[in-house]
Amino acid sequence: MRAEFDRHPGDRVHTLDDGKAGIRRMEVFLHGAPYSLHRHDSYAIGVTLAGLQCFSYRGRRHRARPGQIHVLFPDELHDGAAGTETGFGYRIAYIDPGFLQQALGGRALPFVRNPVLTANAAWASMLDKLWDPELCSDEVMRTEFAVEATDCLEAAAGSRSPDRPGTIAFDRLLEVREAIAQDPVRRLDMAELERLADMDRWSLARGFRAAFGTSPSRFRMMRQLEHARDRLEAGMPLAEAALDAGFADQSHMTRRFRDAFGMSPRQWRLASRTA
Repeated sequence: MRAEFDRHPGDRVHTLDDGKAGIRRMEVFLHGAPYSLHRHDSYAIGVTLAGLQCFSYRGRRHRARPGQIHVLFPDELHDGAAGTETGFGYRIAYIDPGFLQQALGGRALPFVRNPVLTANAAWASMLDKLWDPELCSDEVMRTEFAVEATDCLEAAAGSRSPDRPGTIAFDRLLEVREAIAQDPVRRLDMAELERLADMDRWSLARGFRAAFGTSPSRFRMMRQLEHARDRLEAGMPLAEAALDAGFADQSHMTRRFRDAFGMSPRQWRLASRTA
């Protein structure tokens, strides 16, 4: 995040969920060019609410106007900026690919090539569920949402890409993912991961990315960063949060934090306090 954030008292980042249900929703209003290039290991599905939202994605510059949807695939670099001096506002949900895999049934994650969409009836229905206050606490609603979301994403993708496997060994890969998530501070070696997956390291690496949209190592790092972010939001000092999350030091955490969230840990804490 650049210095413009501090000069606009109206800027805000409001986080609605803790992400434990596989969905982390946020409402945001910012000015200038607050986000440098970064990437998430989750789907990002957002709706522009105000202003002109501009972002770079896969080598092109895109613009989303109020009411338009933007869909970003896991692990794809992007930035974010206002298209006018009045700033831009949006709602966004970061959705765990593992959550959606429960509805995909082992099919590879759908890749939507055009990241800016106009909502049709199916998308409107899915978005209504996505922003329902009870979504993360209602198991039935979450199940319905996962089905509708995967249907929308697969329809927007058009067809399964030929270079992505159609069906994968999801249950074994899920064991690997859960083992990493259970204790992300501890680094599992490749032999342990191969044993959990019951496959060689090459099949594991390809299959994990096809199932969850990112690599095992990046998945672990994102869980470390979430751990650190929770500690920061609770008031823990930056250096202490870095060590608690398993990073070598504060500067190591800061570099990774900026890469993942587009702003430094200190700036994230400021944004959280102004929500």
